[in-house]
Amino acid sequence: MQFDFTTAPDRRGHDALAIDSIGMDPTAPAAPRAGFDAIPMWVADMAFKTCPAVTEAIGRRLAQPHFGYFEPREEYLSAILSWQCDRNGVTGLEPRHVGYENGVLGGLVSALAALASPGDSVLVHSPTYIGFTKSISNAGYRIVSSPLVLDEEGMWRMDFDDMERRLVESRAHVAVFCSPHNPCGRVWERAEIERAMEVYAAHDVMVISDEIWSDIIRPGLVHTPTQSVSDDARRRTVALYAPSKTFSLAGLVGSYHIIYDDYLRDRVDACASKSHYNMMNVLSMHALMGAYSEEGRAWADELRAVIAENVDLACDVIDERFDGVDVVRPQGTYMIFPDCSAWCARHGKTLDELLAAGWDVGVGWQDGRPFHGAFNIRMNLALPAARLEEALDRLDRYVFNPR
Repeated sequence: MQFDFTTAPDRRGHDALAIDSIGMDPTAPAAPRAGFDAIPMWVADMAFKTCPAVTEAIGRRLAQPHFGYFEPREEYLSAILSWQCDRNGVTGLEPRHVGYENGVLGGLVSALAALASPGDSVLVHSPTYIGFTKSISNAGYRIVSSPLVLDEEGMWRMDFDDMERRLVESRAHVAVFCSPHNPCGRVWERAEIERAMEVYAAHDVMVISDEIWSDIIRPGLVHTPTQSVSDDARRRTVALYAPSKTFSLAGLVGSYHIIYDDYLRDRVDACASKSHYNMMNVLSMHALMGAYSEEGRAWADELRAVIAENVDLACDVIDERFDGVDVVRPQGTYMIFPDCSAWCARHGKTLDELLAAGWDVGVGWQDGRPFHGAFNIRMNLALPAARLEEALDRLDRYVFNPR
């Protein structure tokens, strides 16, 4: 490989929530016992060095010691248009369709303010990304959940009849759609997105489509942008993207929306502007340009292959050695969401006890209940393979098969 995905930078004491909050924050994993170091597998960022093109782009800008007010460069918008065209097959995208957002969740809240009133219902699929539930609820909206279902082949599917029933009962006119899905890792097929958009259109539902994970899918699969499936979908959808998951840039803050409809875009932009805070960081602009460069594309391709290998490794170990733990092999994202209900029942353990057992030996995995998984654990696999192997070995020896 051209890039280094085997070395984990030492993030201790360097502003890394995934490391520095372990044992210090009630929402974080507890500190491991003596003799075990922490392997953070909970916060959805990566334990890899970021793409060299990103740090080089930031470095070139830091060499110019002035950081006053600025306007987005033409190259910034050109990089987004080119990335969307080449990576996602998007056509007809113009600079005016693209707008800055202070994070995907910030874009979600701005879009909700433009499309609904506090107290209104918003449809989401369950399991649900915790950021959705917190942002939607904190902004004063009522969440209506439509559960995803596992088919006979172990594939997560939308239940279109259930979606329709809940839309009618709740009179919801906004839906938050996650593509690829977090935490289930499903990369939706075009026909599935088409059917979902038909349901939304039939009930006058506007769609906020979170596509932040669209770059991290298994080699051979294709991400279908929600807006691409029909003219109506293009009109009724606010799509949210960012380089932050792909290149581990969450600490720089910087996302963008794609909105084709002029009226809808004006309304979302108006709501986003009200705080006078939805403004781009100059370094995040240069980071995106570095990320979306030719070198960044090559790095992202290698990342996809590394993540796929890690997913296969983890899922194979779980299937072969963790009896009573069921895991669906994700098609996208670098998260897995194993269901431990059978193991807990068989061993008379609660999920809290299971989580604590992993934390005790340094495996910093995450409680899946806030994501609507009653006995699920969420695990981040974006780390060097040697560290992943160590984490899986500890879980085997000390947690699932103690000996």
